[in-house]
Amino acid sequence: MIPTSHCQVIKMFMKACMWRGTRHTPQPSLRLHWGCLFTSRSWQSNKASVVGDLNIILMGPPGAGKTSVGRVLANKLRRPVFDVDDNILEVTWKMPVADKLAQVGGKRFLEEEGEALCNFSTTGSVISLTGSNPLHPRSMQHLKPTGLVVYLDVDSQDILQRLSTMKVKRIVGQEEGVSMRHILQYRKQFYEKWLDIRVLCGTGDTVEEVAEKVLQAVERYHNSESETYISTRSHDGSTGNLKHFSDVVVEGLAPDGGLYIPQKGFPKLEVREWLRLTDMSYPERALAILERCIHPLDIPATELRRMVFKAYGANFSSEEVAPVKHLVRNQFVQELFHGPTASFKDLALQLMPRLFAYCLPQMCNYLILVATSGDTGSAVLSGFGGLSDGDRQRTGVLVFFPEVGVSEIQKLQMTGYSEGNARAVSALADFDFCQRSIKTMFGDANLTGHLAVEYGTMLTTANSINWARLLPQVVYHSSAYLDLYRDGAIKFGEPIDVCIPTGNFGNAMSALYAKQMGIPIRKIICASNHNRIVSDFINTGEYDLRDRPLMVSSSPAIDILKSSNLERFLYHVSEGDGHLVRELFTRLERDGRFKVPEGLLRGIQEDVLAGWCSEDDCLGAIRDVHRETGYVMDTHTAVAKVVADRLQDRLCPVVICSTAHYGKFAPAVLEALQFRNIPKAPLEQLEELGSVVLRPQMHTDLLRSLRESRSQTHTVCQADFTVLVDEVETMIQDSFLKVL
Repeated sequence: MIPTSHCQVIKMFMKACMWRGTRHTPQPSLRLHWGCLFTSRSWQSNKASVVGDLNIILMGPPGAGKTSVGRVLANKLRRPVFDVDDNILEVTWKMPVADKLAQVGGKRFLEEEGEALCNFSTTGSVISLTGSNPLHPRSMQHLKPTGLVVYLDVDSQDILQRLSTMKVKRIVGQEEGVSMRHILQYRKQFYEKWLDIRVLCGTGDTVEEVAEKVLQAVERYHNSESETYISTRSHDGSTGNLKHFSDVVVEGLAPDGGLYIPQKGFPKLEVREWLRLTDMSYPERALAILERCIHPLDIPATELRRMVFKAYGANFSSEEVAPVKHLVRNQFVQELFHGPTASFKDLALQLMPRLFAYCLPQMCNYLILVATSGDTGSAVLSGFGGLSDGDRQRTGVLVFFPEVGVSEIQKLQMTGYSEGNARAVSALADFDFCQRSIKTMFGDANLTGHLAVEYGTMLTTANSINWARLLPQVVYHSSAYLDLYRDGAIKFGEPIDVCIPTGNFGNAMSALYAKQMGIPIRKIICASNHNRIVSDFINTGEYDLRDRPLMVSSSPAIDILKSSNLERFLYHVSEGDGHLVRELFTRLERDGRFKVPEGLLRGIQEDVLAGWCSEDDCLGAIRDVHRETGYVMDTHTAVAKVVADRLQDRLCPVVICSTAHYGKFAPAVLEALQFRNIPKAPLEQLEELGSVVLRPQMHTDLLRSLRESRSQTHTVCQADFTVLVDEVETMIQDSFLKVL
């Protein structure tokens, strides 16, 4: 019997693989008792609740408030409370903890402290650890299976002020020549090793507020079924069965053709929590934000941290990852091109493959299909190429791109990549044909069933229709605002505008999600080139593809007519009307156009402005900005600059998203800067630019990749769906062992 949808094929194959689910599950003791942890009534009240046998274990540095918070929690939940210092150590040693530390010294103290904790056992209690307990592995291994370890993440400056007031002199490592700040920084690695849940404490949070955050975090961990995902085309607010983060990452596209979105929207951070993020590094900001958006039963906090710090590390040429620079007047530019392929796509695609590989069933092979108008292709190949050997052996990547319409450097980046199960193939068609073909493959149950049964391989995607691809982009919009606040350009709470060159609407959608999380974005300004499909729709409410050929431009990454992520925007602005979204996109497939109601158009225009830019104006902006400031923009950034100049009212700062390094579009930039005798060879073009342009510097990874790339031929397909299907099957045959 042939399954009727791609989703059913996935279910059938996972069952055949004996897959029991990819979600992380807690220790058996935790699973056994979660059901009786809370009553069905308001569990956060001060009244008694049925708590079961689980412990809530509070962990953090000295001065984090573990003892005080523990007492409040115990009172709220009517549990016993144990403070390790007062109730275990001093009882065991029959002397104050400070005296014991002075008597035996730091190293021996840690051992005796750990032994005392190993001899302690309780259930259904609140336990406040000492600041040094996590430095003793055996005691933590003894305690951790009995409950949830909650890390009270308090700002170091707050800790230092509290310790100064308390005049605490019983901290391991507090010796002459060792600063307290150094001790706190050293210990952080141990807290992050053992945590189940992080509670981000804002500056000035009271004990009651922190206790409430702990309660909410524990409830969130318990009630994972509340963080589910639905399709933008869902009629009744559900898909009929629960989808979790790990499910939607693997599936990519919903079975009804819609896009996955969080059923309850985005979590909102409080102002004091955002302020905590201000002085953090980009990876630390990313971790704090993504922890709120990815349930720890899908990806545990410790695993997520490992992935995030690997994704945003030495592979980025700027330590800031996505720095914000002042351009002119009230305009700032966020440089999103410091990743390995010199495109903003790296901000998502250095992380997304790691999320994807973690969520994959262990016994299945997956082929990731990607349609690209230029930058996504090389970013996907680079991102998946960074996986471990084991993950790469069961993961293939096939990129389809238009043979005409991407820059020569973009093409060389894609076709020069030859590591692992990865390949780029072009089509004598435009991006929309490539993307439409992939979506058709997903909807063809005969094809997906054949590939699953014959080759043991499932299809999925890494385009921005995949939730794990879009989610990391929320981070850099949030980070831009924090940078402006940190550098004194704004006071926290003052609004900014964001101007984004966009064709697929994914980058714009991620800015809207950052706004939902609490970033004060006033307007999202969408900038189009002369294809202007997004601009026309935002201004008229009509999306019309009839008699509208895709025109090649010098900003090829936004040479798109079918904007996939527009579905997510329409679902958002229609307040979750999946029936309307389904109707509109069914009409688009059938008639080539749709028009939204006037009321919906007004809602669209409350959040978004849109304009477009001609080719001449784009090149003129590159030339004018360089003449005025010495700064060189790429063609996409120039499109955004032109539109920002026209539409932004200068009542607040505007951040222009610089989505690619100028070197990727060297011929157009050289033309804009009025170079004569432009070299034909891409490497010579980059070297010419690098010799005369000071800001930003030439992208060294881009230069190196072209120097190392050999002239390679690549497959060029006719604009025929069946030909692309043949390429998919050939790729699977070349990548994976055939199932006999």
